[in-house]
Amino acid sequence: MTEEQLKKLQWASRRGMLELDVVLIPYLEEEACHFDDEKAAQYAIFLEQDDPDLYAWIMGYDTPKPEFAPIIAAIKEFINKKIK
Repeated sequence: MTEEQLKKLQWASRRGMLELDVVLIPYLEEEACHFDDEKAAQYAIFLEQDDPDLYAWIMGYDTPKPEFAPIIAAIKEFINKKIK
């Protein structure tokens, strides 16, 4: 992933909902070093989704679209590690 791609993802991770900001920004800061171009592209598409959908998926209130299930699982794992 290029520095330009990372900056775009950082900007896109800043959402209109504080609840998402406190999850997505730290997730990206810690995990971006493990992103290849494909994962970065998938994450960019994930961030194009509406905030209420992202929130519902991350909180487990709704089932994510199948293509976003791995990202949601990774975010939930990240959250669980930080809580412990």
